[in-house]
Amino acid sequence: MELTWHGHSTWHVTVGSTDILIDPFFDNPHTDLSPEDVDTPDYVLLTHGHADHIADVGAFTDATVAGTPELVGYVADEYGAEDTVGFNLGGTVELGDAYVTMHRADHTNGIQTDYEYSAGPPAGYVISNTKPTQISDEESVAFYHAGDTALMTEMRDVIGPFLEPDAAALPVGDHFTMGPMQGAIAADWLDVDHVFPMHYDTFPPVEIDIDQFVNEVAGTGSDAEVHVLDGDETFDLTEGY
Repeated sequence: MELTWHGHSTWHVTVGSTDILIDPFFDNPHTDLSPEDVDTPDYVLLTHGHADHIADVGAFTDATVAGTPELVGYVADEYGAEDTVGFNLGGTVELGDAYVTMHRADHTNGIQTDYEYSAGPPAGYVISNTKPTQISDEESVAFYHAGDTALMTEMRDVIGPFLEPDAAALPVGDHFTMGPMQGAIAADWLDVDHVFPMHYDTFPPVEIDIDQFVNEVAGTGSDAEVHVLDGDETFDLTEGY
């Protein structure tokens, strides 16, 4: 499984022969790419409807767009997406070679246009190469994209022990999401081997010293390795084993 960070919350995840683009938003200082530079993925996965997460979805309408029924319905109406997969919290869908399980994120999700849309609940996703079961599978590889979220005990009580992500991308920019301290607690609760900070240094309210997050993770006693990726950098999660 290959993970590429394009800044903010935008990730390209490759599972087998399946390419998934999460929260396309290329107008950020961590990427040199524009949407036109990116090959069309098989799937676009959306965590919620805020502009800094769906701004560039219109460039990828040849892909299948997946998310809550309300959000993919909005994208179909407003951006012209023809192929959509609507699913909901707790559900697992098979997207090509990947299994994607939706879990809630503690955030807001209104879409402000000429009138207020409800985009359904905000979400995070666990993406794995095998279907989650109660039987632990040491051969499985799983990546958790937390979306825009606050710290929540479901990370400790549900996502970590039952969905068993090996790696997590966590928002740490504070102001709109968790900051470094709460993000570090999330990494500890999730019991992941690898953690990637995201949703920081994009615009002034979320500018931080990213070393604070590295130090906070160390302060929890977590064994998680923090990877502060450069924009458009790829990490091969499978090679970590």
